Amino acid sequence: MSIYEVKGSGWRYDFTYQKKRYTSTFLRTKREAMQAEAKRKEELKNPKPIMNDSKDMEFYKLVAKRLFFLENFRSARHFKENCYLSKRWCRWWKNPLCSQITKESVESFLLTRKKISNYTANMDLRNLRAMFNFGLKNGYIFNNPCDGIGFFLIEKKFYKPTPPENIDKIIEVADPDTQDYLWTIRDTMARVGEINRLTWDDVVLNGVYEGSYVILKSRKTKGGNLTPRTVYMTRTLFDILSNRFERRDIAKPWVFWHRYWDKKEKKFVEGPYKQRKRLMKNLCEKAGVEHIGFHALRHSGASIMEDANIPLGEISRTLGHSCRKTTEIYLHSIGNANRIAMDRYEHARKKSHINSHIECWN
Repeated sequence: MSIYEVKGSGWRYDFTYQKKRYTSTFLRTKREAMQAEAKRKEELKNPKPIMNDSKDMEFYKLVAKRLFFLENFRSARHFKENCYLSKRWCRWWKNPLCSQITKESVESFLLTRKKISNYTANMDLRNLRAMFNFGLKNGYIFNNPCDGIGFFLIEKKFYKPTPPENIDKIIEVADPDTQDYLWTIRDTMARVGEINRLTWDDVVLNGVYEGSYVILKSRKTKGGNLTPRTVYMTRTLFDILSNRFERRDIAKPWVFWHRYWDKKEKKFVEGPYKQRKRLMKNLCEKAGVEHIGFHALRHSGASIMEDANIPLGEISRTLGHSCRKTTEIYLHSIGNANRIAMDRYEHARKKSHINSHIECWN
């Protein structure tokens, strides 16, 4: 009998398969022993394929393939970020085979990054995991050493909403061209990259602002594809873009562009903006307000829409979010909605307290 009980050792299975004996002890019940035996026999009859060690790759080569993919199919910002991270990974691991990078070595690396901050370590983990998954998907490697490693806890900071009057002050001190740029971001609630790549083919002016809209394109979607969405113009934005259209240089397809020195070409070239990191800092100092970034204009716009009781779905569509939970992060009440809610709560609480005392007296 292949299933039997041994005193002090619980139930066990004991059978022979292809002239080899298989047994297991310390099973609590006969039923559990029967299930374990059936599972073991199934594994022997249908063994899992043995991983081929030749399905491996040098770490440097996997990094290079991943960067090539990001450069050609993802945003320039994501590519640049991974270039920066990849240099550090290669210094840490040198150039072993990917199969030689263990979960323990990844954890050790992350602990050194954690000394800077948990956020920094999580960024490395997120991108390392994505790189190894890229290798798995394309058949370059057969395991991901980041599997089972959790993210470090981070303390989420309170986002202080920017008062609309501060944004007004910032726009007031800017030059006319920059004022148009900031108003376009403010009244479309677009990402800076979406405005930088905006061309006149993406601007539809139908004579009146009600029928006019802009087509914004973003890679902030699953798969990283450049996905378009339409945002209808406000009257202010319609006036700004109509005026710029009349004054445009027909040789330049971009709505906003500049002339700059190209270090690679070693000459002045004309093209769209890529990054304008110093712009907001300088304008905030000039306006005498707390420093904010371009993204604050998106947050402010979303909060104003929420206070105007605009449905969450419409706010999400305007911002270009595929997930409403992401949109909720952007909502920070800047009006009296929360103040009114708390006043109503206090009134209801006092009323409930008085009613409970009246019931006691009766």
